[in-house]
Amino acid sequence: MRLTILGGGGFRVPLVYGALLADRGEGRVTEVVLHDLDAGRLHTVARILAEQASAVGYAPRVTTTTDLDEALRGADFVFSAIRVGGLEGRADDERVALAEGVLGQETVGAGGVAYGLRTVPVAVDIARRVARLAPDAWVINFTNPAGLVTEAMSRHLGDRVIGICDSPVGLGRRIARVLGADPKEAWIDYVGLNHLGWVRGLRVAGRDELPRLFADPGLLGSFEEGRLFGADWLRSLGAVPNEYLHYYYFNRETVRAYREAEKTRGAFLRDQQARFYEEAGRADVSALGAWHRTRDEREATYMAENRETAGAGEREADDLSGGYEKVALALMRAIARDERTTLILNVRNQGTLSVLDPDAVVEVPCLVDANGAHPVAVAPLPGHATGLVCSVKAVEREVLAAAESGSRTTAVKAFALHPLVDSVEVARRLVDGYTAVHPGLAYLK
Repeated sequence: MRLTILGGGGFRVPLVYGALLADRGEGRVTEVVLHDLDAGRLHTVARILAEQASAVGYAPRVTTTTDLDEALRGADFVFSAIRVGGLEGRADDERVALAEGVLGQETVGAGGVAYGLRTVPVAVDIARRVARLAPDAWVINFTNPAGLVTEAMSRHLGDRVIGICDSPVGLGRRIARVLGADPKEAWIDYVGLNHLGWVRGLRVAGRDELPRLFADPGLLGSFEEGRLFGADWLRSLGAVPNEYLHYYYFNRETVRAYREAEKTRGAFLRDQQARFYEEAGRADVSALGAWHRTRDEREATYMAENRETAGAGEREADDLSGGYEKVALALMRAIARDERTTLILNVRNQGTLSVLDPDAVVEVPCLVDANGAHPVAVAPLPGHATGLVCSVKAVEREVLAAAESGSRTTAVKAFALHPLVDSVEVARRLVDGYTAVHPGLAYLK
């Protein structure tokens, strides 16, 4: 089975390859094709994978290419994890937004809109090529903003593109662990959009254990989201939000912390990654060793400003292990081998949430089998969540419309309608600022 990884020179690729090395079942991936526009990074990542595979006799064969069509031909699965504009673009997204006093995070607020506007045209081109060159392939999308990009690709690939994210998995795992339950045995009632969802229940042997969490202040404040949001606010909501909702519920505090930080997250990662690829590219250095050291620092500093604002302290050791590669592998296995499983995924709504149309991509539990991912019916969203989900989905639709039409006016509308952008004039200045620094937005007229 052939897996093509788009963004194959990216830092997280060794996580995916490591998961493949641990898979010894029949029908496993036997060939991995790495595609990237940066040949130097491709070479470095290939060195890391070779070190990972050095003691594994059945390791998937790895090839690299900078030719997208070559990478897609013959693929059974396509894993898309591209970053249009690179980390320099992410740092610019943050800088331009913070100069206007609004959030520049890569998937939330003005930064997310900007990132979506320059990523959607590229993702659509990829989707069209997949449909032409590998029509039977399944596309697993991790490219951010994951829900928005998955929806853009689904207009050309239908249900053969599925978005994944490790945030819901990590959240469910933490709640189950606090309640003394095995995460593998728990049903997570999670619903929303990518980076905009809530856990409303956690069922073990048919019993919802979440009320027990809310009834115990000690338990409620003992895990990351409890410390991040505060026990009182979680009890008020009657649900546990995805960590990214901290940007909405504590927006003013977060923007202040980001503006006061020595570096934004994007600038930190840009500089860190530059050092890593320089070090790992040296012949006298273990590329895998350099990768492990860099990854430990990267994971430990994740959402540091939010945790500092909330007084949440350091991340727990169990939360530093990632997880999206495990979701991707479970998804591939379920489809390729018909190993039926349940995963929280980004898929077309198909009536799952009555407040959204059938083609809107949502993030919900899905039953996965050889025919793909099937969203499970969920209870209606509470009022506070309905308003936010509908508002952000409306913004996503304006981003898609702007990317399709090239309309600058529609791009301004996308920014202005976002709940975290507080003025139409700010939205206009954001478009001016982003088009000035991003060549990828030159299509907006």
